[in-house]
Amino acid sequence: MPKVRMLSLFIAGLALVGLIVAGCGSTNGGGGLYGSNGNTPAATNTTTAGGGAAASVHTATETVQGKSVTALTDASGKTLYYFTPDSASSSACTGSCASAWPPLLSPGGTPANTANLPGTLGVISDANGMQVVYNGHPLYTFSGDTGPDMTNGEGVLGKWFVATTDLPVQSSGGGGSATPTTPGGYYYH
Repeated sequence: MPKVRMLSLFIAGLALVGLIVAGCGSTNGGGGLYGSNGNTPAATNTTTAGGGAAASVHTATETVQGKSVTALTDASGKTLYYFTPDSASSSACTGSCASAWPPLLSPGGTPANTANLPGTLGVISDANGMQVVYNGHPLYTFSGDTGPDMTNGEGVLGKWFVATTDLPVQSSGGGGSATPTTPGGYYYH
């Protein structure tokens, strides 16, 4: 690979890290990439269904850590993620965190299951709004994914993982109760 191209990729990578860090700064004792204590306002950078309609969740075959998985995606094909500190009843990622990790919102109620998912889709009302959950995991996109089939958020800080169709049910007892069985955060049958 020519040195100029390698340097360009390195600079682009640094710029992405800089954007993530800048977008995840915290004031008010919460926010940031790790989540929020609820004292910060909900972000305006969200993924929502248009016109108050219910969101739809799709699937796509994606490569995550060298393995092919069936990932959940939003209507535009962007990969959906889950955050291990979340609980089945609330999101730990609000405020500035939700700017980097826009929550998938469904103001029209329970999202459409367009992919015949084996798990359960639902909606919780939390600091982000009417946030879509899959098997009890609130779902997000990642600002570092600029289009479909990208999985740049996989494994960030060891807390963000691609949501796959076989994501186990999270109990409502507290955040982080569903720990990935592989370093990549996806599950195999």
